[in-house]
Amino acid sequence: MARRLVWTKMLVGTTLFGIAGTGCTTEFAEDDTTAPQMNVDSEFEQASNMEDEFARAAADFDVPVDILKAVGYVMTRWQMVEGEVEFEGRVARMGIMGVPENHLDDLAVRLNTEASEVAFDRETNIRAAATRLTELANEHGIDRDDLGAWAPVVAEYVDVPDEEGTAALIHDEIYTVLREGVVTEMGSITPSTADADYREPVSSSSGGDGRGAIWRPSPNNSARSSSSIGDPSMIIVHTCEGSYSGCWGWLTNSRAGVSAHYVVNNDGSEVSQLVYESRKAWHIGATYDCDNNSGVDCWRNGYSSNDFTIGIEHAGYASQSSWSGGLIDTSAQLVCDIADHWDIPIDRYHVVGHGQLQPYNRVDPGPNWPWTDYLSRAASYCGSGGGSSSGGGSSTDGGSSSDGGSSSGGSSSGAINIVIDSNDSANGANAEMEVSSYWTASNNVSGYYNTGYWWRSTASSSDVANFWFYLDAPARLTADAWWPNASDRSRSAPFIAFDGASNVLGTAYVDQHADGRRWVELGTWDFPAGWNRIGLSRWTTPGYVVVADAVRVRSAE
Repeated sequence: MARRLVWTKMLVGTTLFGIAGTGCTTEFAEDDTTAPQMNVDSEFEQASNMEDEFARAAADFDVPVDILKAVGYVMTRWQMVEGEVEFEGRVARMGIMGVPENHLDDLAVRLNTEASEVAFDRETNIRAAATRLTELANEHGIDRDDLGAWAPVVAEYVDVPDEEGTAALIHDEIYTVLREGVVTEMGSITPSTADADYREPVSSSSGGDGRGAIWRPSPNNSARSSSSIGDPSMIIVHTCEGSYSGCWGWLTNSRAGVSAHYVVNNDGSEVSQLVYESRKAWHIGATYDCDNNSGVDCWRNGYSSNDFTIGIEHAGYASQSSWSGGLIDTSAQLVCDIADHWDIPIDRYHVVGHGQLQPYNRVDPGPNWPWTDYLSRAASYCGSGGGSSSGGGSSTDGGSSSDGGSSSGGSSSGAINIVIDSNDSANGANAEMEVSSYWTASNNVSGYYNTGYWWRSTASSSDVANFWFYLDAPARLTADAWWPNASDRSRSAPFIAFDGASNVLGTAYVDQHADGRRWVELGTWDFPAGWNRIGLSRWTTPGYVVVADAVRVRSAE
């Protein structure tokens, strides 16, 4: 009954999940002579260190650790960034805490280090932000134990030169994060009752083009200058090089002298519209040159690119390593709506990057913008096919305790109930777990089955985590999956049912962001005798995490 594999990664006991380190055993075919080594993803190692780095900085500089974490999360989603200048008059932000570039030298002196360390070393960057925050707290004379009292200190740190943008950043972003908490593989913030001691933002006015965006009008716009240039015919993708509220706050300020039609927030849950699409926003400083766009529409050469484009800004940085799947999905839907209204083709010649048309001093949206997935999704929303499916299977209650419990299974009186756990040592002879060395072991997020789980970032490639099970005879089985849900989880994680010959029997897309911590039904399929498997692929919207925790197959009702 044993499967003969070229190699199979198997998890060893409870030592895998943070109790005594990471271990693995490997099963080889007879002609194999070398064993692949377990590769603990550097992202996970960095995540563990990050929590320690925040804790040390908080203690050393007397800043609440959750204030530090929330500022970093809102500014960069806990990514190390090398900011660019997107808007003239604004400075670039550096590192996980978005430290202003013009403060690097001063903070380096205070920390007895170099400006490059403040910018590019994560722990030094956190300590630099804590240094600045504690100095501002001294100046404001606040009660340091009162999270709400830190609001004006944080407001001064983030330095948004617009009262409405600052108020929204404090209430709608930083203090919302503090109240709701964050749970990701990189780190977490425990929910609190923190209420910002800061004025509330003014409600937005009605208006806009009806794309589901909040209308926040900018004075920085003008009429499209020439009827000969025609209606809008291109969409330009930008990055704010900073936070969402800081972005629209600056673009709605008359002193800025710049604007955009839309701004999308970090996770795609909110979009602001600043300028009507029929009018010209001031979002690109280049005249059109078709040599920068594969020779498309050369007759537009010499015209201001603002004349015939619609600009979409996105919270974040051109240098960040990944983008939230929610942001990409929301922006893609917005592109579809705009393209459909103005009859704009959805391709790389008409949906373009800022840096593509203005290469002499702009690079956004950066090398890690997922263009293929982005345009595929936009086309899919417009009914042109492409894009990955979303949705989920139906749920069933019950199952093993999320705190653990041994994995066991088999058949009794004809009934089948087999649990395949990510911890292979807990599996019986009829169950086996297989992952490549690129998956990372964790128990960072609670609510997992047994001792922990595997996770991997999503991308346009497969690398399936396989939950194998053996059947003495053909059977019609219902498959369920268990995972701990969290903020960074995929909303369309693809579980695939295979027979022993790797024929696909069916696929279920599940929401690991909002559902989980219980058995969730994937589907019912007819499996042949012998070894079969349920696989979890990472091939879905980039910017998320998929989690391989446990799968159960049971006799269909």
